[in-house]
Amino acid sequence: MRDAVSAVIPIRAAAAPSRYDFETQLRRNGIDLPPLSIDTLQVNITKLCNQACRHCHVDASPRRKEMLSTEGIEKCLEILGRHPQIAKLDITGGAPELHPGFDAFVERAVALGKHVMVRHNLTVQLDGNPQTGESKEYLPAFFARNRAEVISSLPYYQAYFTDAQRGAGVFGKSVEAMRRLNAEGYGVEGSGLTLNLVYNPVGPYLPAAQTGLEADYKRELKSKFGLVFNSLYTITNMPINRFRLHLDKSGQYESYMDKLLAAFNPAAAAGIMCRSLVSVGHDGRIYDCDFNQMLEMDAADTKGRGLSIFDFDFDRVLGRRIRFGEHCLGCTAGAGSSCGGATA
Repeated sequence: MRDAVSAVIPIRAAAAPSRYDFETQLRRNGIDLPPLSIDTLQVNITKLCNQACRHCHVDASPRRKEMLSTEGIEKCLEILGRHPQIAKLDITGGAPELHPGFDAFVERAVALGKHVMVRHNLTVQLDGNPQTGESKEYLPAFFARNRAEVISSLPYYQAYFTDAQRGAGVFGKSVEAMRRLNAEGYGVEGSGLTLNLVYNPVGPYLPAAQTGLEADYKRELKSKFGLVFNSLYTITNMPINRFRLHLDKSGQYESYMDKLLAAFNPAAAAGIMCRSLVSVGHDGRIYDCDFNQMLEMDAADTKGRGLSIFDFDFDRVLGRRIRFGEHCLGCTAGAGSSCGGATA
């Protein structure tokens, strides 16, 4: 009798989707977004960072200890070696350079003929490792030697706005770090060494037009500091984790989401980054993008099984259905937003 009673499970009605439901927007616009390819393996190798920025969707900080294992790095290299169609390795964090296996990861991926991109926050060059004190001043020369593409966040070309988002003194350190990268040839025309900057709005706003903002950055950084770079990527602040907490505390979450929803752009949706990359977490689990990773929205195959680098099957991963959430409105608002900037 007890077994019969315990087997009765009350049936609950499914909750109505919120007005910010991303898949509802796709259906209204007749859009389907299956994966198109896997040309980039994006790997978050650590959440340790020398900074704790208020907009950080990773919640990275000097106190974090998560690290991709040595076995995980070996598995990523094995995957890259086995699949020539995965042409790019995008290494991120935290500050990825703080992982003890970072240098070897870069060097071995380059030896495999892969294009390596590093999400470099600039200030780690001067701050070093907050837990061990290890210097990272060698990084510009290391990047140049391996011809890695460097992608660096610089919230604005003025100190006030940059320091407001990332902490006092960050702008000055960023300028010095860019100067050291320029000295190695990064951002210099004809060098073949690429330095791209990333802009995030300070607060609950959509980014300005990427082309115009890039021109402003180039003019101001060159005239005031003698600095050069290649391209500027505008990225929308995602309403998750630390930035979501800020929105909730300031009572701005709904107004920000309304802004993203009103700016939904079907053309931007077609170019979202999760259609051509997969994101790898510090534990080896696979996600559709870095934002899903931070929300622990694991990617799954057509049978609902979670995906991992430790049993990686290219066709199984490519055949998955991308998981969407309310935050995906951030990637499709206005000109769109991705790790490579605007998508439309």
